[in-house]
Amino acid sequence: MKLTKERKRLLSDFCDRVGISFRELEHLDQAFHHRSLTNEIQGVKNNERLEFLGDSVLGMVTATFLYKKLDNPEGDLAKIKSQVVSEKALAPVALRFGIDKLLLLGHGEEMSGGRTKPAILADCMEAVIGAYYLEAGYRAAEKYVLSFIAPAVDEIFSQGIKDFKTQLQEKYQKKAKQCPKYELVEKTGPDHDQTFKVCVHLGQCVFGPASAKSKKEAEQLAAKLALDNYKF
Repeated sequence: MKLTKERKRLLSDFCDRVGISFRELEHLDQAFHHRSLTNEIQGVKNNERLEFLGDSVLGMVTATFLYKKLDNPEGDLAKIKSQVVSEKALAPVALRFGIDKLLLLGHGEEMSGGRTKPAILADCMEAVIGAYYLEAGYRAAEKYVLSFIAPAVDEIFSQGIKDFKTQLQEKYQKKAKQCPKYELVEKTGPDHDQTFKVCVHLGQCVFGPASAKSKKEAEQLAAKLALDNYKF
């Protein structure tokens, strides 16, 4: 679709607002083409391929950021990642960025309120990431993604995300007025590649051993075993 002067202005305003740039605005414009539009207008490409690409870039940037920022075990990282890249999290960002005003929808989808549907907004967010990755490369796309992912992670922590050991201690102290006791039951391997096995004792109940490459992580995994299996 040939871009009108007004459409170019809207796309340029969007780029300025979110801190990205495109040599050819047509490449960005495709990110806003919902499949319902292409079902009605022959020859127009939709944003599904860009969404597919952007989803992968979003996942990689978020996973790398969490890995570098946090020392939490894998389960925590996965939980946080699933929250900040979810449809529920991305849709409000899309509205804040004004993506709803740039979407191009088919008549039926427009009439059914598609412009404010969380799934459509989140998919378009991913399509924009994909388009920008193709335009400017990974580092530029990473900077754009972190502009909204990093604050989302900080918000989760401000609301009080707790690791497994903290959760277990709070629950067990409330029930038994005691603290969990962790026991290193085995340490194997050379200094550069050790494996630690840890059990956690809740009174007469023992959970584990849990194995990991650090004592801290093994304790976290043992605490998770207790949280999943102890009757509080």
